[in-house]
Amino acid sequence: MNDRAGRRRARRLAIGTAVVLALAGMNGPWLYRFGTAKYHQYQINKPEYKAENGKWEIVDFPEKYRQNTIHAALLRTGKVLLVAGSGNNQDNFDAKRFDTRIWDPVKGTIKKVPTPKDLFCTGHTQLANGNLLIAGGTKRYEKLKGDVTKAGGLMIVHNENPDQPITLPAGTKFTGKENGKTFVSRDPVVVERATKVFDKQTGKFLRNDPGLGRIYVEAQKSGAKYETGTQDNYRIQGLTGTDARNTYGIAQKLALDKKDFQGIRDAFEFDPVAEKYIKVDPMKEARWYPTLTTLSDGKVLSVSGLDDIGQLVPGKNEVFDPKTRKWTYLSKVRQFPTYPALFLMQNGKVFYSGSNAGYGPDNVGREPGIWDVDSNKFTKIPGLSDANEMETSGTVLLPPAQDEKFMVIGGGGVGESKLSSNRTRIVDMKADSPKFVDGPTLEKGTRYPQASILPDDTVLVSGGSEDYRGRGDSNILQARLYHPDTNTFESVADPLVGRNYHSGSLLLPDGRVMFFGSDSLYGDKANTKPGTFEQRIEIYTPPYLYRDSRPSLSGGPQTIARGASGTFTSPQASVIKKVRLIRPSASTHVTDVDQRSVELKFTVSGDKVKVTVPRNKNLVQSGWYMLFVDDDQGTPSKAQWVRVP
Repeated sequence: MNDRAGRRRARRLAIGTAVVLALAGMNGPWLYRFGTAKYHQYQINKPEYKAENGKWEIVDFPEKYRQNTIHAALLRTGKVLLVAGSGNNQDNFDAKRFDTRIWDPVKGTIKKVPTPKDLFCTGHTQLANGNLLIAGGTKRYEKLKGDVTKAGGLMIVHNENPDQPITLPAGTKFTGKENGKTFVSRDPVVVERATKVFDKQTGKFLRNDPGLGRIYVEAQKSGAKYETGTQDNYRIQGLTGTDARNTYGIAQKLALDKKDFQGIRDAFEFDPVAEKYIKVDPMKEARWYPTLTTLSDGKVLSVSGLDDIGQLVPGKNEVFDPKTRKWTYLSKVRQFPTYPALFLMQNGKVFYSGSNAGYGPDNVGREPGIWDVDSNKFTKIPGLSDANEMETSGTVLLPPAQDEKFMVIGGGGVGESKLSSNRTRIVDMKADSPKFVDGPTLEKGTRYPQASILPDDTVLVSGGSEDYRGRGDSNILQARLYHPDTNTFESVADPLVGRNYHSGSLLLPDGRVMFFGSDSLYGDKANTKPGTFEQRIEIYTPPYLYRDSRPSLSGGPQTIARGASGTFTSPQASVIKKVRLIRPSASTHVTDVDQRSVELKFTVSGDKVKVTVPRNKNLVQSGWYMLFVDDDQGTPSKAQWVRVP
């Protein structure tokens, strides 16, 4: 434990003891009445308490500006993009009410922005030009078993013609050869031509491997009698001649089972200056719950998600080129669960922590490791405790980023499991043989924990729930500061609002942290009342902002190249002890692969602070950053925005 944290704990104990002694001399009824909510408010607003624990405050927008915030990103203007799309609300989806807001945390203003598609459960990441890339979203809401009226499912269309692909329009009918039942496609599908296979030794032609297309089909009429129980081959109505011979469908059971969400291919850049969406080339694959991660060459990797027929994208990953604004497939496939936590490493490879948001087989793509995207080689990392409880866990690159240590926080069992983990696990990626070791434990098993890097090198870990989507009134109203230097947690003030599924957090330029969202499945301990979406935003002001003074920073260049330096002015230059370059967050579903805090070397001369940006492009990716300086008490300045080209 560091000395500062120890002093805080001692002072909290002293304050708590004084409270007990004071109340002990009062009569019982008064103690009961005064010692609850009113006294709690009195205590947490005392200056000495805030200086030790920080303070939480609710930002309650006027009703017309409230939304079911699913995604949030800090823009280079200092404003926050709040994206709901349809907000996990079927009525909004059906009415095409898609919602985006821009909130200015300094002025307190909020503005509605036209939203072109349902960006509910999209993916996003910061681009080098300061725009936010957004890709994927919702094409269809899930239908639970009992709500499905027409039997349906996945049809794999085969094309054995090696000379040309074939396109089947929406409304194509497929009739089973054995069951005689007819199903209709909901969308068009292009089935690629077959591949000719030759013997490598003799060059002799062996066979045609058919091209494949995936399409969702459903029965023409409602009712259980149209379900099928086994696999069947399906002839395609309307085809004649060689097309009829070469093209056919194969489907497993087509039933009234639950139908999962379906994704979209649409992609956009959000321009923070014009404050509008800009349409770019759509992805090759439709994706719902994808992760977007910037690669070494500045292109953006799009991974996983549910496709346009509600199936997990079968390992077909793709990259976005910000120069052409177009997407191309990777040459090899690799499959992950949805919203996998993927981070660019300093050697240009990608670290997968095992954290994810759920959908996908429980035995495919779950193990953490190092992914060489170019060769597709994947090296597993051992030592992960509670390895079967990685869904809804959080992962953060601990500060400073140069140390390349990652922390995995909490998590739960696959699907709607009641299992939850109170573990934190830490891996040093600079070790000769990286392996996970356990860090400090949480008080409770925690799904959906939020983790935000602060400019003093601590990490704020808050919220979450013990059970899936807060079942059983299991939200965790606790917050901790993690100290990487001592590998310890320090308790701080408790949040006022519970946060579980569909919640997130991000660091603001003034050093505070905002929290958004939460989508409880039920609203009571007995799990009998439907939950309501938490629309309030909450702000945490860390203890460092309740000190007598803080350093200031001004002037200096707006652009600093890697390996280059920039000089800023600070009246407190003589007491500056740290300089940090923090990438702004883009957060959703316990996934924020953008945030990182990079240590900058610096020199001081008078009131001038000269900072130098590291040369490694994988450590400092091109884009906009918040530049903070910390004084000898660990108090940060407000951020200056700096672009690294």
